[in-house]
Amino acid sequence: MNHYGAQVMRHWQAERLLEFQELDQPREYFTQLGEEIAEQVEIRARSLAGSAPAEPEGYLARLQRLNSARLEAEAEVVREYLLQESEQEPTP
Repeated sequence: MNHYGAQVMRHWQAERLLEFQELDQPREYFTQLGEEIAEQVEIRARSLAGSAPAEPEGYLARLQRLNSARLEAEAEVVREYLLQESEQEPTP
């Protein structure tokens, strides 16, 4: 299970304990969910980072652009999954 799956699982254990306990295979559920989140973060980060600017971009500027895009993508996607998961019934 990746860190996204573990994060959502901890959230469920803290905020949605009854639903968490109803899952037949919680480890598999959150492993799959974590993989989905990681894929969406990657897609969103690439989109947010955009392509390299026309003028030469130094190493630190590129690193900052890519890191900022990744952090923003992680925050957005994880928040969306937590909100989406709170609105849906769990799928055991």
